[in-house]
Amino acid sequence: MRSIAVHFPCRSNRPVLALLAAAVLFAVPAARAQFSQPSYTQVHDASALKPPPGARVAIVEFEDLECPDCARANPLLKEAAEKYGIPWVRHDFPLPFHNWSFQAAVNARYFDTKSLALGNDYRDYVFQNQVSIETLGELQQFTQRFADAHHVQLPFAIDPMGKLAEEVKADYALGQRIGIEHTPTIWVVTNAAHAPPFVEVVDRTKLFQLIDQALAQAKK
Repeated sequence: MRSIAVHFPCRSNRPVLALLAAAVLFAVPAARAQFSQPSYTQVHDASALKPPPGARVAIVEFEDLECPDCARANPLLKEAAEKYGIPWVRHDFPLPFHNWSFQAAVNARYFDTKSLALGNDYRDYVFQNQVSIETLGELQQFTQRFADAHHVQLPFAIDPMGKLAEEVKADYALGQRIGIEHTPTIWVVTNAAHAPPFVEVVDRTKLFQLIDQALAQAKK
């Protein structure tokens, strides 16, 4: 039986998000983290909360690679995607008070250019080693080890033109439009005509139940 008694989500706050919208992304003081159960997200723009083309049901997640609760959720989401054979759509939402999460997201995008599977393996690897990474220098060391293990030659500059960074920022902006206030934020989404198009997974012990319901509804 899966049980997760208490989650400690990495939570942003609205004053910081307002500053981010008016200034350069992430050039703001640290936001506070609240240690409480996440509440349901007030969705303002649901356009991204749908399965990819060809899929009936999917998991959509906004994550921060430095967020401890994202690391705790990661194995369960991976298990669910594999068990049900459904897409797991992972979006970047690196919070400004985390000192290396933005660079980790850029690194993951670099490995995505080799293959999406490799990029996701890197994300999983970072989560697995998260407690050992405190600085950008340590992140670089772990990234180099990952690249060596997968026979990837890292360039001197992973993102010289800033294209990958812009992709991360675009995901962050998407999360802001949706109304995200904490990581991880997770939905089960469906294209079923007679069912809610998305259901947020606040209690992760109910993830498999929510996917079962979505798959049943998508068959109707």
